[in-house]
Amino acid sequence: MSVLFQSARGWLVDQLSHANRGFERCIAGGTASRERFVRFSYKSEYFETLKPHIVDGSPRHEHNGARGAPGRGGRKRKRKCEELNQGEIDAQHYHEKVRRVILEGMESFVEAGRSCGYLAQVDGERRLLPAGPDDRLAELCDTAKQLPLVDDSEEHPAQRVPSDDESLDTLDLFTRVTENPWPFAREVAFLGETYLLPPRCSFLLSDVSRLQPLLNYGKKFDAVVLDPPWENKSVKRSNRYSSLPSSQLARLPVADLCAPDCVVATWVTNRQQHRRFVREHLYPLWGVEPQAEWLWVKVTRSGAYVFPLDSPHKKPYEVLVLGRVRRGPDALLSSTRERGAALPDLRLIVSVPCRLHSHKPSLAEVLKEFLGPNPQCLELFARNLQPDWTSWGNEVLKFQHRSYFEWLKNGSAR
Repeated sequence: MSVLFQSARGWLVDQLSHANRGFERCIAGGTASRERFVRFSYKSEYFETLKPHIVDGSPRHEHNGARGAPGRGGRKRKRKCEELNQGEIDAQHYHEKVRRVILEGMESFVEAGRSCGYLAQVDGERRLLPAGPDDRLAELCDTAKQLPLVDDSEEHPAQRVPSDDESLDTLDLFTRVTENPWPFAREVAFLGETYLLPPRCSFLLSDVSRLQPLLNYGKKFDAVVLDPPWENKSVKRSNRYSSLPSSQLARLPVADLCAPDCVVATWVTNRQQHRRFVREHLYPLWGVEPQAEWLWVKVTRSGAYVFPLDSPHKKPYEVLVLGRVRRGPDALLSSTRERGAALPDLRLIVSVPCRLHSHKPSLAEVLKEFLGPNPQCLELFARNLQPDWTSWGNEVLKFQHRSYFEWLKNGSAR
């Protein structure tokens, strides 16, 4: 279970536990048989954040005991005779609002994490991450756009991973949704690389110029989660991935993918400009009523914030803006009667983050209580797959690459 502790303030989440869900029984290629089932796990070093990235210089920054809740009263950098611009003023006001919520809630989450062993005093230096694969998924999407468009996906909206062939090379992953309908994970080959597909997942490998196959898929989703590649200076400097202008985000056909009363959740950076854009422009455009903002608070294995809470540069939290689709004058009344669970505001999602860049915690478990039975769920701009979810993005298989996993035999890595 990825949710280790839950209260009225939010959830303590084990990201590694959820990432491994579905890989206990995996077919390592070829025809399914009892002898071919093996178990895989993400390599644990990807989820070992042992020490803060920046240590708070405050004497009150402690790691032992709940009273030493991390980052309390961090030291702020002084500006050199400069006035704050409007964006910095807005960010400061927002931080003061959420800071109180974080401080009031974190003590109980740290205590619960230590009680169950998820959080503990851990010695040792942070291990270097192994080099990632030479990922060419985004490049392949660009190449696919140069090919003549022969799209019969409206007549054949989905294709299945074969039961007796471990290769995806015979399938067109760019113009048709691909499904792994089997109740077990699959190890598959694609253009010379090996990937692991969780059970009952579906995905489309494409960019924003070829979203029609997802619309042709014919599903209306009860939850849509977006992690857009927002434009900002650090992304441009790092060149880790391509960003997307806000004007292109507004063109996404999210409204056409949502079922009535669908929960829509969008990750935003700590720039207030992006948060307001989602609430005041994107959501009204998609027929979504903004209802709540949740905070993903990132901590080390000892329970300290990964950055000082009051750091003027990077904060130890990210914001998730949530809302519900509202269509028609009776939508609010009917949805309240059918669902009976409004989205609470200012809840915390606390976890030790994955060290892979831009790997957000799954929302599958925390959204359950706000959805109906057997919900259809979609993630846009995904870089990994989840059991029972549909995923879309130009790097949708990125973190499913075999190199991120280890083979477990009798509980031991091999």
